[in-house]
Amino acid sequence: MDSVELIRALEIVSKEKGIDSEVIFEAIENSLVTACKKIYGNYSNMRVEIDRKTGDMKAYAQRMVVEEVVDDFTDISLEEARAINPTYELGDFIDSDITPRDFGRSAAQSAKQIVVQKLREAEREKIYNEFVAKERDCETAIVERVEVRENNVVGNVIVKIGNMSAVLQPTEQIPGEVYKVNDRIKVYILKVIKTSKDPQVRVSRTHYELIKRLFELESPEVFDGTVEIKAIAREAGSRAKMAVSSNIEGVDAVGACVGQNGARVDAIVSELNGEKIDVIPWSEDPAKYISAALRPAKVLAVEIESEDEKTAKVVVPDNQLSLAIGKEGQNVRLAAKLTGWKIDIKSESQARATDFVDFDKIDNLNSEESQDVVELDIEEANE
Repeated sequence: MDSVELIRALEIVSKEKGIDSEVIFEAIENSLVTACKKIYGNYSNMRVEIDRKTGDMKAYAQRMVVEEVVDDFTDISLEEARAINPTYELGDFIDSDITPRDFGRSAAQSAKQIVVQKLREAEREKIYNEFVAKERDCETAIVERVEVRENNVVGNVIVKIGNMSAVLQPTEQIPGEVYKVNDRIKVYILKVIKTSKDPQVRVSRTHYELIKRLFELESPEVFDGTVEIKAIAREAGSRAKMAVSSNIEGVDAVGACVGQNGARVDAIVSELNGEKIDVIPWSEDPAKYISAALRPAKVLAVEIESEDEKTAKVVVPDNQLSLAIGKEGQNVRLAAKLTGWKIDIKSESQARATDFVDFDKIDNLNSEESQDVVELDIEEANE
């Protein structure tokens, strides 16, 4: 490769791959300085210049004008310097041409290696930037490989997103979900890590925001912001609760998420391997919000015990206590996580026997002192 070919090659690479040609020129010059050091020794006063138009290459040693020369490679006497140019003074620097004979061949080899290296770096940077922009977003992935540990325990699942591989770690997998090669699944991009090789992409199937992204895909109203997802509480693979509100009067936020005959929410439940999703209306009134969050259980009353500590007492019908608490406490646990309130729950008979709440206040809702106790219309709360 001669000088003209080098310039043409760099122009092509710069245009086709979007790599700044100046970056490549500087990398080649630095590489050739290293080559010069192998010839002349490990001096720090060497530099290489490549003419950006012609491709001609020159190597120089920068020497200081001194009274007494100690090293010919770094020093030049005043007499010798003035023979080159009478204006030189002590302390000035002179560039001396030290270009080796076979410099062109060394340059060609360096140029080839550096161009390949820069192409790889540029491709890695491109992929990194592409996926960093997708962090906290949902993408379709294809299962590429399932790693199996001892006792047939599933380890990492390697998935393909476009041309990039990503890792679905065991902690980010939905419990009980089976992954097969070539399965198409939706994943949430957790983090993209820059490394010396290809970027590392970590994805999740358990993150609560995956549900939000899936509803954005299924519901135009959620996607355009007409319906806002206020909060999500999730126990992946089992159940999730999502609170929604409408930013436009007359739009049914819950209906927009559930869809006609439940089509939209059913599509997401199917994508999440049967995980149940309760969509509830968000409310600024904590009592109404807590009541809705405990669905599908019916709620008789909610008493706000402490606004500061966010503690509330809830009364449900005797036959609804188990449903309100849920299997292993899941329903009340998710309701508490969704609302941010600590919820103490009892059946009506338990509440009356222990003075759990002031039932006189419930029976006199029109009085001013009863505002911290809300009796809820059972039919309205479970529409």
